[in-house]
Amino acid sequence: MDQMIRPETMKRITTPALAQSFIDEQIAEIRAQVGDKKVLLALSGGVDSSVVAALLIKAIGKQLVCVHVNHGLMRKGESEDVIRVFREGLDANLIYVDATDRFLALLAGVSDPEKKRKIIGGEFIKVFDEEAAKLSGIEFLAQGTIYPDILESIKAKESGKPVKSHHNVGGLPEDMKMALVEPLKFLYKDEVRVVGEALGLPHGMVYRQPFPGPGLGVRCLGAITRDRLHALREADAILREEFDNCGLAQSVWQYFISVPDMKSVGVKNGARYEGWPAIIRAVNTVDAMEATIEEIPYPVLHKITQRITTEVPGINRVLYDLTPKPTGTIEWE
Repeated sequence: MDQMIRPETMKRITTPALAQSFIDEQIAEIRAQVGDKKVLLALSGGVDSSVVAALLIKAIGKQLVCVHVNHGLMRKGESEDVIRVFREGLDANLIYVDATDRFLALLAGVSDPEKKRKIIGGEFIKVFDEEAAKLSGIEFLAQGTIYPDILESIKAKESGKPVKSHHNVGGLPEDMKMALVEPLKFLYKDEVRVVGEALGLPHGMVYRQPFPGPGLGVRCLGAITRDRLHALREADAILREEFDNCGLAQSVWQYFISVPDMKSVGVKNGARYEGWPAIIRAVNTVDAMEATIEEIPYPVLHKITQRITTEVPGINRVLYDLTPKPTGTIEWE
């Protein structure tokens, strides 16, 4: 357990100089650990995996093999964006795997959040094992694990009262054949962003919306169905578009929609209409350990509500979550 605790002597990374020092240290450690072997990276396109990718490319170049798995739980247009940015922009050695049907089949009927996380995490490893088997020299798995992931999983194990398991901490199989490379495991999210900018990543990528490893799987609350997942994806796209339009995207750390497995009665086109609620969550935080609620102006809320209830089949209500962390976690599941 001690090896998972951030060293007391480690300085907070708040400046480009400290970030560069961290980068130099990690490049040396990565090269020493990996040697001439190849590393497989789960590249979601989020901040953490993007910074890991940039760091590993700088350290070992084409020895890094990036795998982007479309598990059917991505945000609207996200897989397409990942392929465009990393293949064309960063010249990454990228493999794209469309495993939508595979993941959704395994998740069918599963409502428990912890089981969903473990299924998604475990299946990710299986996909990577399969891709590794097609390549020679793959001995390492890189991950964008950051310190809050570890802290919450440690607390869950020690207390017996889990906050939540993270797919990259609690969902890994014990018989996994690849060794882990986790250069960001002692960093908080704000430090990851400083390192990302020092690595020369585009500002928009470094400050991209945080997205959980299980993706929309933990925002499609309860047992996942394709129709409710589609409604969630469309509603979330509207929220993000309207936040961009009014400038909130630059001031809010994380914002998203969750859609629970429940329906309420509404009215549409003059007739009774049962639909799901879409729950808006918008929070600000520094390290993801605590979070405050962003106050969204009512005109913006009204426009988002009107668009979602009009444009997204299956949703008839929009709710606004006002719960900080604690007592709520950032994600609902």
